[in-house]
Amino acid sequence: SAEEEPQSSGEKYAADIASINGAQDRISPYVHRTPILSSLTLDSISGRKVYFKCEFFQKGGSFKFRGACNAVFSLTHDQATKGVVTHSSGNHAAALALAAKLRGIPAHIVIPKNAPNCKVDNVIRYGGRIIWSEATMQSREEVVSNVLKDTGAFLVHPYNDEHIISGQGTISLELLDQIPSVDTIIVPISGGGLISGVALAAKAINPAIRILAAEPKGADDAARSKDAGHIVTLVENKTIADGLRAHLGSLTWPVVRDLVDGIVVVDDEEIIQAMRLCYQVLKVAVEPSGAIGLAALLSRSFKDNPNWNDSKNVAIILSGGNVDLDALWESFNR
Repeated sequence: SAEEEPQSSGEKYAADIASINGAQDRISPYVHRTPILSSLTLDSISGRKVYFKCEFFQKGGSFKFRGACNAVFSLTHDQATKGVVTHSSGNHAAALALAAKLRGIPAHIVIPKNAPNCKVDNVIRYGGRIIWSEATMQSREEVVSNVLKDTGAFLVHPYNDEHIISGQGTISLELLDQIPSVDTIIVPISGGGLISGVALAAKAINPAIRILAAEPKGADDAARSKDAGHIVTLVENKTIADGLRAHLGSLTWPVVRDLVDGIVVVDDEEIIQAMRLCYQVLKVAVEPSGAIGLAALLSRSFKDNPNWNDSKNVAIILSGGNVDLDALWESFNR
C-alpha cells in the first residue's frame, strides 16, 4: 500500500495505469460502457465545450459498481467464499451487493440509519444483507468489526482500497477513448476513490490533462486538506450531497495531493441548480453528489479563476443518479 512520503521519494500510489487496465479487462464483461451527453445550451451557458460522462447509467445507478466489481472479482476463491462486508450510506453498498450477487457470494452491508431510502432499497434489490448502525463513523466501524468477527467476510472499503481505485479509473480509459480532445475533467470528491482512479489513468494517458475536484462547502475537507498539506477531517458535514460526506483516506490522499490540480467548492444552492439543469436541459435524473461537477463548472470561483481560462473541452463526471425522490418532491412543495 502507499506510503505517506511525498512523490519525490519515488512513492508508489495505490493504483497505476497497469492496475487500471487490468481492472478494465476484469470488469468489462459486467459493467456498462457509459455514454457521453452534450448540450449546446450548457456549452453556451458555460462558454466551453462540455461533455457529460453518464455514470448514473452504470449498473446500480453510479460509478461505484466499477470499483466494487473489480474488488469482488479480484478475490481468491478462499477469500470470496465467506462473502464481503462494507459500511456505506449509499451507492457503494448497492454496488458491492450487486457485484457479490454476480459472483454468487454473500454481501453484508452495514448501513447508517439516516441513509436515503432509495439507496437502502437498491441494496435490498441486489440481495445484500443489511445490518444497521448509528449515523456516526465510530458506530459504522464498530458494527463492521462485529460482522467481520461473526462471518469472516472480506472487508471492501468504499474508497481506501487499491482495487476500488483501479476500478474507478476505468472511467478515464473510456472517456479519453470516447472524447480524446478533453483537456479538463471535473470530478466529485469525497473519500477520493473516484478522483484518484480518474486522475491516475487520465494523467498516464495525457500528462497535460487538468483534474479538478468539485466539493460541497458543508463538507470541504479535501479543499482544507490541500491547503494544509495533510489530511484534515471535519467534525460535522452539512450538505445535501449525501454521497460526498466521507473524508480522504491514506491511499487516496497522496493522489489528491499530487495529481489534483484544484478544488472548486460550491454551496448546496448551486448543487440544486445544477440538478435542475440536468433535469431540464439534459433530461436526466442526477443525484446531488452526481450534479456537483456541473455546479462547479458554472460557479463564480471557476469562471473567475484565470488559471482555468484555457479549459476549453471539459468533461464532467455525472457520478450517480440515485435521487431520493420523496425528499425531492417535498423540497419542491416547500
